[in-house]
Amino acid sequence: MRLIYEPPQLRRVTDAGAFGRVAVLFGGDSSEREISLLSGNAVLDGLKRRGVDAHAFDPRATALSDLIGRRFDRVWIALHGPGGEDGTLQGALEYLGVPYTGSGVMGSAIGMDKLRTKRLALAVGVATADFVVLRGAQDFELALERLKLPLIVKPATQGSSVGMTKVERAADLPAAYALAVQLETLVFAEAWIPGPEYTVAILQERALPSIRIETPRTFYDYEAKYFRDDTRYFCPSGLSHSAAEHLANLALAAFEAAGASGWGRVDFMMDAAARPLLLEINTVPGMTSHSLVPMAARAIDVDFDELVWRVLETSFTRRPALSPQRAV
Repeated sequence: MRLIYEPPQLRRVTDAGAFGRVAVLFGGDSSEREISLLSGNAVLDGLKRRGVDAHAFDPRATALSDLIGRRFDRVWIALHGPGGEDGTLQGALEYLGVPYTGSGVMGSAIGMDKLRTKRLALAVGVATADFVVLRGAQDFELALERLKLPLIVKPATQGSSVGMTKVERAADLPAAYALAVQLETLVFAEAWIPGPEYTVAILQERALPSIRIETPRTFYDYEAKYFRDDTRYFCPSGLSHSAAEHLANLALAAFEAAGASGWGRVDFMMDAAARPLLLEINTVPGMTSHSLVPMAARAIDVDFDELVWRVLETSFTRRPALSPQRAV
């Protein structure tokens, strides 16, 4: 069995029974397992409160093929990072013929790759911070000369700021690169943009109100994202109407350029001229108590339970295809 993808269109569901039996996939084996467990349990509780026949499913403990044996009709993906957010899981679900939430294989794979996202965004006119790919020590001098100090070193396909380091002295660049390359071989250096930072959540192809983020830490890192109580969020973000509309349009353009769909989040920094520079897109954003998509949804009077319901509605853009024998 395989899935047929239908262009995004709003399908509103009013009866929980229309979703059938739903597996909430969370946990997994990536470096973001801890956050995925928090997100997945929150999603699971929210769906159950709305009467959805939802069940926990951790692919670390249970083979994906059991989705068929346990007769699940669709999947709410709450797996963060490699293996859950990079197209791998989406491809497996396509093969199994089980509809799922959010972006498909291509959009997930591109969205997880910050470098390819940046290149595609540039192609459609969305500005991004200057960068240099680091293949080894031979690229350090170029990065320092082109980007100046400070700069930030990033692994290209990790989420939640895992493996990122701000570099303020040239002598610290080798250690920053060594940390990133432990996680993956594709690493790049990016010009340091002092901020402020903004994020735009997307739900069913609509941009939600932007959020401005302030953190006392060096940058909005893993700790600041999920565990600190001194990170400050402003929604509405304080942008003028025209600036907020411009930021929303940039977010939608970058999201579409990457082939993403359904729901997600697009992150920006403002440079000294107040020009938004794309950082990355997230196709399976966090859904914890500190998460940004629920915060943006609340700004338009969509509570958490309604939000997870609407995300589940995005699974209807995929339906099992009839086999040639059954189609006759």
